Amino acid sequence: MEKAKEKGRVLKVGLICGGPSAERGISLNSARSLLDHLQGDNLHVSCFYIDCNLNAYAISSAQVYSNTPADFDFKLESLAQSFQSLSDLAKHLATAVDIVFPVIHGKFGEDGGIQELLERYNVPFVGTGSKECGQAFDKHKASLELRKQGFITVPSFLVQGYETNKSEVSEWFKKHQLDPDLGKVVVKPTRGGSSIGVRVAYGVDDSLLRANEIMSEGIDDKVLIEIFLEGGSEFTAIVLDVGSGSDCFPVVLLPTEVELQFRGANDVKENDAIFNYRRKYLPTQQVAYHTPPRFPLEVIENIRKGASLLFQHLCLQDFARIDGWFLPNPGSKLSLSSESDFGRTESGSIVFTDINLISGMEQTSFLFQQASKVGFSHTNILRSIIHHACLRFPNLASVSGISGQLPSRSKSLQLNNSFSHHEGARKVFVIFGGDTSERQVSLMSGTNVWLNLRAFHDLEVTPCLLSPVREFSTSADVGKKADDVMNRTVWSLPYSLVLRHTTEEVLDACMEAIEPERAAITSNLRKKVMNELMQGLKDHNWFTEFDIADELPMKFSLRQWIKLAKEVQATVFIAVHGGIGEDGTLQSLLDAEGVPYSGPSALASKICMDKVATSVALKHFENSGVLTINKDVRQKADLFNKSLNDTWHDLTSKLQCQTLCVKPAKDGCSTGVARLCCSKDLAIYVKALEDCLLRIPPNSLSKAHGMIEMPNPPPEHLIFEPFIETDEIIVTTKFQNATGSGLRWKGNNRWVEITVGVIGKRGSMHSLSPSVTVKESGDILSLEEKFQGGTGINLTPPPLSIMSESALKRCKQHIELIANTLQLEGFSRIDAFVNVDNGEVLIIEVNTVPGMTPSTVLIHQALAEQPPLYPHQFFRKLLDLASERST
Repeated sequence: MEKAKEKGRVLKVGLICGGPSAERGISLNSARSLLDHLQGDNLHVSCFYIDCNLNAYAISSAQVYSNTPADFDFKLESLAQSFQSLSDLAKHLATAVDIVFPVIHGKFGEDGGIQELLERYNVPFVGTGSKECGQAFDKHKASLELRKQGFITVPSFLVQGYETNKSEVSEWFKKHQLDPDLGKVVVKPTRGGSSIGVRVAYGVDDSLLRANEIMSEGIDDKVLIEIFLEGGSEFTAIVLDVGSGSDCFPVVLLPTEVELQFRGANDVKENDAIFNYRRKYLPTQQVAYHTPPRFPLEVIENIRKGASLLFQHLCLQDFARIDGWFLPNPGSKLSLSSESDFGRTESGSIVFTDINLISGMEQTSFLFQQASKVGFSHTNILRSIIHHACLRFPNLASVSGISGQLPSRSKSLQLNNSFSHHEGARKVFVIFGGDTSERQVSLMSGTNVWLNLRAFHDLEVTPCLLSPVREFSTSADVGKKADDVMNRTVWSLPYSLVLRHTTEEVLDACMEAIEPERAAITSNLRKKVMNELMQGLKDHNWFTEFDIADELPMKFSLRQWIKLAKEVQATVFIAVHGGIGEDGTLQSLLDAEGVPYSGPSALASKICMDKVATSVALKHFENSGVLTINKDVRQKADLFNKSLNDTWHDLTSKLQCQTLCVKPAKDGCSTGVARLCCSKDLAIYVKALEDCLLRIPPNSLSKAHGMIEMPNPPPEHLIFEPFIETDEIIVTTKFQNATGSGLRWKGNNRWVEITVGVIGKRGSMHSLSPSVTVKESGDILSLEEKFQGGTGINLTPPPLSIMSESALKRCKQHIELIANTLQLEGFSRIDAFVNVDNGEVLIIEVNTVPGMTPSTVLIHQALAEQPPLYPHQFFRKLLDLASERST
């Protein structure tokens, strides 16, 4: 008994994700992130999923990694253990786990629903109680409570049901000096998250129209109309309770300022410039974050003080995220009830607007951004939150020894011999960023690789940014000369600076971090917050230390960086999509110095980057079941100068097709890819290139499509090829028939689109299980569908109802033939069409630095292996292949 106590028991944590709200995709992102950072020898995570109809399932952790909600629901009946009711789930949890960590965002997760269920069955859980959740989550109730407690609130009007009296809304507009026809307001569900269903309206009629939309879409039956806070800056702050027993001791971390951005005249401007779902969760340049905010110090202090008071007044527990606005003087049209309202400062007014009971926890979320600024790694902050929750429950309060060893620290690179005290640890430099239109996805990939490799104690992993070149020349070969490339900037990044959405933001954060005045402000605020945290944490024996040092970024030329990699015998993990990361340039520079790196050689990379060269290399396999698509390459300048009608007829005649697929000739696979159905579509696409548009808005072309992110700068050469028509594969998530089958496919056309990873050494590449690609909107997968967790469907492996085992086997043999012919090694991804009857493959393209984001198909395919390869094992295998690479 004593021995068991000495060793420390394993804490069993139940992770519940999913839920009925439109944010369940983000919930899955959060769940993946928690699994990555919590699962360990002394803490075991079990996973549970609640679907949009409140059906509950016990799921394997592999399912959390390998699915987005649409195909997640599709597979539940065959892969998960279902519960008869939510009560049965709660009874199971009461005996199977010690404590539950709910990560359901929005309805049922933050409104007190899941909390009430757990309370009824005496199941310990992380976070605020049901009654308090109900009040804080309801924006109307929370606003009334805030007003009662003396806080400034945004004037609002509550719409309940469709029969709202228009004259009452008109009276409210008049009272707040808003134009009844054009007055700008925000319309939002009272019980929605902070981004779903939030929209801008103009005037009384439009406000009621938007309110009715929210209700008819089933988002909520109560809607708030609020004054639009013109001229304000949005902020968000994480609150962490470090108190003991019944004593609440909330500490507000360094808040983050949310800056909405438009990139000059060539961006598609939106009138509804709000921090919506797309801006919050997609890696686009429409938003930038500043931690701490660029507000006067007294304002930052007041935000922290106010958020702490709110946490206490609303009786919140463990942690929360509180959003609001800072309105510089002169103030906006806020009705301030008295001089004593909290939030009035000499510089302006502070208004708190949203309380998030379960903050998003995807890898670069505000929780981790702010926690890392004050010394917490992902693992440390999550374990601290769970430990604190355990204190509320007598049978868990004494649990000790579950902190365990925290992951090894990443270090910024130094030019001196600072590595001597890390003897034995293998050095790994993960490089991401660059210039191409896929640089934001590259940041997501690199961040994911870095965080997963940090779990290994024998590795010292350093994240590095290949700095974007700010000024693009008109030449497509900008920076290609050897000297220019070697003078490119690489930043070695401290932990907290990696957790951003865009490479530009990382670069800005680097510049900000080394700017003396700003660095001093950040450092002083950091020390202040850490001292406050230690006041509470010193009483908790499970807290050992802050594990993220306050380091500065280090700047190198690419030449210096490669030299350092050679000196310290580092292996370079390349996560730079497109450009010099994928065309063989970076590979040849590393080869020259004998530095091992992940992925294929310089020559193989160069051939695969050029989609025409790839086709030529495989042309002689047409009789062996490997086919290539006819292509026509055009110069951008020719498209500008010739009649587009003539160009259209010329292309369709040469390629013998009616509709075309256009894509950059030497870029990744996600941007600038569009289906063109007529010469008018070609004209819209060419105009977007000419105007250097960053995106083509949804449904601009004749066939429905999502947002098309465009390459920046525009490519010099474009490839046109026939658009391959395939029968639509439809996934339904409502199991209405007796068999529970949710897949519909006519199968008249026997070709389906697949994407498949290949892994191994040169000459003996192994094909992973292909994924059948299912599109949710339009004909070309959007950036969202490819890389944002929660959207896009990939069926891995292809269902037997679509492809037989024998055809699948032949398909994999053809994929391996392609990989070995192109001399791939390490890992790559091949996109193709496959004939479901005979396994013949029609190659689309080969990506030698494929996406490595948390929801990428490569992760799904690695998990489909026997035995399954979990993300950290998968990336470790790729790293080991890099270290052993062929010379």
